[in-house]
Amino acid sequence: MHPENKKRILVLGIGNILWADEGFGVRVVEEFHRRYAIDDNVTVLDGSTQGLYLISFLEQADCLIVFDAIDYGFLPGQLKLVRDDEVPKFTAARKVSLHQTGFQEVLSAVDLLGRRPRELALIGCQPLDLEHWGGPLTVPVRVQIAPAIELACKLLEQWDSPAKPRTAPLPASERLLANNIDHANYEMGAQPI
Repeated sequence: MHPENKKRILVLGIGNILWADEGFGVRVVEEFHRRYAIDDNVTVLDGSTQGLYLISFLEQADCLIVFDAIDYGFLPGQLKLVRDDEVPKFTAARKVSLHQTGFQEVLSAVDLLGRRPRELALIGCQPLDLEHWGGPLTVPVRVQIAPAIELACKLLEQWDSPAKPRTAPLPASERLLANNIDHANYEMGAQPI
């Protein structure tokens, strides 16, 4: 159980790993989970393309960090942190995937229920390639995984729930993504652009 005075924090990665850079958010949250241990009041979630299924997780969070590929109109690989009321403006720019509810709708639904997290942080990366079916993250986007995690760690520190580097590697059984869709297995032999 976490102490009641601790903020409930959700660290969420969204996107579709089957479409190249569209998988950025999922790959960041996967790597964050692999490298860092967090307190009981923090939940790390691969939101993938789950759309409205994410509502129940958002309802329970006081603070939310979202990793995603966002078309800001920047050069490929550029990271941008967007906070609070600015977040919906950027999540409206694109759907979570070609056939799913956009994250904007998820935020709107939680808003309507009066349960939106008090603090929102979107860590977005400008994609280069969203068309390559089954393709890996492109190099400019892949190199932003570590900087995106650093930004999240700073936020967690500000929210009094610092992430701690793991002393031992996470066993395969505890990885966020299993069934060989984790980053190393999925991209084995795939050529980056």
